[in-house]
Amino acid sequence: MEVDFDLILQFKEIVREKRKSNHINHVSPGQLIKKYSSCSTIFIDDSTVSQPNLRSTIKCVTLAIYYHIKNRDSDRSLDIFDEKIHPLTREDVPDDYFRHDPDHKHIYRFVRTLFSAAQLTAECAIVTLVYLERLLTYAEIDICPSNWKRIVLGAILLASKVWDDQAVWNVDYCQILKDITVEDMNEMERHFLELLQFNINVPGSVYAKYYFDLRSLADDNNLNFPLEPLSKERAQKLEAISRLCEDKYKDLSKAAMRRSFSADNLVGICRSNAVLS
Repeated sequence: MEVDFDLILQFKEIVREKRKSNHINHVSPGQLIKKYSSCSTIFIDDSTVSQPNLRSTIKCVTLAIYYHIKNRDSDRSLDIFDEKIHPLTREDVPDDYFRHDPDHKHIYRFVRTLFSAAQLTAECAIVTLVYLERLLTYAEIDICPSNWKRIVLGAILLASKVWDDQAVWNVDYCQILKDITVEDMNEMERHFLELLQFNINVPGSVYAKYYFDLRSLADDNNLNFPLEPLSKERAQKLEAISRLCEDKYKDLSKAAMRRSFSADNLVGICRSNAVLS
């Protein structure tokens, strides 16, 4: 994928403006320093998540994805994730492009570009890996050269909407992945949700397991992993958000049978109060 840095800057500005609009429309002046979550009125302060944390976390997450590709036993896939059927670019690719495993740097650059453009958090990267591995298990498929980009993109789309600020819609991602249509992205996301059986809940214990597994992976590969574990309060809040969003998705499962459905349809529906006991 050819990176257009002008497009990335434009995309970042769109994200900033939408998040600014979210704050103005949904957050009182005293809460403007915190993010608005699309699935609740729980506010989560991300001030401790720094850029070094983000880069290091993405390196570890993409290394885990790299090992999934490298250590696979077969190339089981589904058409919706196959780049040969649904290409992400109109540019010609080498004949052997889908026969060779991508290296870690290639995977890192792809994910880093999306996270940078959409201004996503290090925690969102961990949840992306949770959803990706859950998809491989539920759908009984492998991540391989022909499908890894679309599977990773689908996991990022879902993780960013459930765990981050609902400022970035599929149509916005189309401005950075300029050759993909919003209809294709919606369809891929719908399949992703259905293959997960709408199980997008990530309990604190699951997040913690992935966190410490990634720390171990970092240690084994001499990588830095400065991200701190979630506090108990933060883990409870994030779990409540994902549980609420999962309930909303299940309520709309019939709507998901329509071709145009995506998580973008939940804007406005997910903005209900969440009560933490």
